[in-house]
Amino acid sequence: MPRFSVIVPAYEVQAYLHDCLRSVLDQDFADLELIAVDDHSPDACGAIIDEAAARDPRVRPVHLGENAGLGRARNAGIRRATGDYLVFLDGDDTLAPGALRAIAERLERTGDPQVLVYDYTRVDWTGRATRNVRAELLRQSGPEVFTLDQRPELLGLLMVAWNKAYRRDFIRAEGFAFPSGFYEDTPWTFPVLLSAESVAVLDRVCVRYRQRRRGGILRTTSRRHLDVFDQYERVFRFLDGRPELAHWRPALFQRMVEHFAAVFTAPGRLPAGARAEFFRRAGAHHRRYRPADATTPPGRAWWRCLLLRLGARRVFQFLRGADRVRRGAMTLAPMVYARLRTAALWLHYRVQLCRPVDPGLAVFAAYWHRGYACNPAAIETTVRQLAPGVRTAWITTAEYAHTLPPGVRRIQPGSPAYWTALARARFLVNNVNFTPRMRKRPGQVHLQTHHGTPLKHMGLDLLDRPAAARGMDFGELLERVDRWDYSLSANRHTTLTWERVYPSGYTTLAYGSPRNDVFQRAGAGDVARLRERLGIPADSTAVLYAPTHRDYQRGFVPRLDLERVARTLGPGFTFLVRPHYFYGHGPRPRGTGRVIDVSAHSSVEELCLAADALITDYSSIMFDYANLDRPIVIHADDWDAYRATRGTYFDITAHPPGPVSRSESELIALFATDAWYGTRATALRASFRARFCPYDDGRAAERVVRRVFLGQRAELLPPVVPLTERRPAPAARRGDAVVTGPAPADASPAGASAAAAAQRHWSRPHRSRPH
Repeated sequence: MPRFSVIVPAYEVQAYLHDCLRSVLDQDFADLELIAVDDHSPDACGAIIDEAAARDPRVRPVHLGENAGLGRARNAGIRRATGDYLVFLDGDDTLAPGALRAIAERLERTGDPQVLVYDYTRVDWTGRATRNVRAELLRQSGPEVFTLDQRPELLGLLMVAWNKAYRRDFIRAEGFAFPSGFYEDTPWTFPVLLSAESVAVLDRVCVRYRQRRRGGILRTTSRRHLDVFDQYERVFRFLDGRPELAHWRPALFQRMVEHFAAVFTAPGRLPAGARAEFFRRAGAHHRRYRPADATTPPGRAWWRCLLLRLGARRVFQFLRGADRVRRGAMTLAPMVYARLRTAALWLHYRVQLCRPVDPGLAVFAAYWHRGYACNPAAIETTVRQLAPGVRTAWITTAEYAHTLPPGVRRIQPGSPAYWTALARARFLVNNVNFTPRMRKRPGQVHLQTHHGTPLKHMGLDLLDRPAAARGMDFGELLERVDRWDYSLSANRHTTLTWERVYPSGYTTLAYGSPRNDVFQRAGAGDVARLRERLGIPADSTAVLYAPTHRDYQRGFVPRLDLERVARTLGPGFTFLVRPHYFYGHGPRPRGTGRVIDVSAHSSVEELCLAADALITDYSSIMFDYANLDRPIVIHADDWDAYRATRGTYFDITAHPPGPVSRSESELIALFATDAWYGTRATALRASFRARFCPYDDGRAAERVVRRVFLGQRAELLPPVVPLTERRPAPAARRGDAVVTGPAPADASPAGASAAAAAQRHWSRPHRSRPH
């Protein structure tokens, strides 16, 4: 018996059916049967299904003798299904890579609920993908398994069959089946959700919902859109037969009214001759099914309900038009103000461009104005130490003002001072690009520091990956790249990648990552103080868990149950959880003392110093942490899906900085033995450091400042300290041994004064996060 029965009805979708079937059969979870139902399609759908069945025994073709419609074609698939769970997929849609494995793992973790609801993305005919706008409803909150009474907001999701997995014995026991006609998902989805005694959610895109330019059923002008009335009659007949569900009648009534209004107002659905009939029938349903204790709906929905009830179609249309005019007027005034302000600022900027460049001004920014962070922060600190004649200013919002060191001037993004600085500063430093409206002048020097060694595809390599590019304007990107005078690199791999994906005439500075200088300059006492501040027990091994973001997933969803991991491994371990900065400071798992949420901590470098080991997946933090020569474990449970969605420059599972786990159980096994820090782990890390850490000797920022800001020749810059001679900050614990002893001597030729300066830099608050 397979785990999944994937049911694909097909009718006049020959142009898309190959992709649909392939998206199922190419899943990295192979325990499935694919029931492809040819709904007597007049095109080549039947032949395509038979060809797939000849190639793959998991395909079970079904050919109907006459066109039955989408609902009955699905019923034919249900009757032939043998899997534990039913998964529906329309013939013009596709499963996202790794979707079935993610669904299977979620089902196992939640104890095989009767229904699992997952997310989708809309893909228009140009290939542009847009995440479901109600995706926040799928975020985990409260119990992992629940009934609809505990999560009634799920009724706000799109009521379709293909965004859920259904336990087959539950469907069979309840006798659920699809009706004929348009909107057949309505009398299926509502009863299923209302009846289910165990529901779970998965906040992950599993389906790519194709928005065809023409030919989609719901975009067809037809009287069959009046089928929506029959479908809601079925829904309320179901409620009549289940008295225990009567309390859902007001919510379903409201959804019905909203649905009627959406169909009526959607352009091109109803023929002109059917609009009056549709409104009359909508009014009849309103009067028939309106609960006696119905409350007045909020907002403009109240007059929609009233007019439907009265059958006042022309008044409905008039008020709808008037409401659109009113809302347009309300948005007009702010738009006018915004445009006037933009014009005034642009005029101000043009005036500033006529003034001379200020040779003593350097402007810094990082992470789209998220505060004092990363390579620009380390360089700014060093500029104040080595080039006191240069005034520095930092662009960031008031939210991050606390991250600035004392004496560093803050500039508000978009303000007149911001445009003045961009127009007149001689030095411009950022780890991302400045606004495309900026005009780089002769005499200005633009240093692009980037923010990590690239594993995932970047720049022009995203041309064929629209989901990861997210609407990127590549022409505009190259215009920004043309402003760079210098591009900072930490290793040969990075140099070759940047020069290919960001092609232009800049000079590459292969000097290392300034943000990593602190790893070579901090000592054992600094590590101990950090651990105490974070609440890490002195006798505990601290493990930093820092995953990267997923282009196919919205919001932070932990891929590890660290509470379970901590319980299994015992009191000797403490886990620090650091999500990617794209996810902000949203809800996080509650810590219990041995799982500590450090998502709001101001410095990822401090977290690295405090941690005895790192668990990550595909984040560039691994390249930085390797400079500490401490154990690294790669948790690659969704490697195939991540690589297929984003693209990577090499297989991190084949050339890792340490052991690789593919599941939570494998990860626990690694930490239950010495595998995470033993001989093989040390050898892997040594090879990784030799490849990716050649220049990070603690003096990267100094080399940058002397070359860019002071104009010194390359041959006069501090030489790179060989990898074997470096003495990074020691871990507090390594394996079963507690590391003690004095801080290592400063390995740089600058001696004690440079070490003291570095310590002053390290002790200041600054902000940085993994990538």
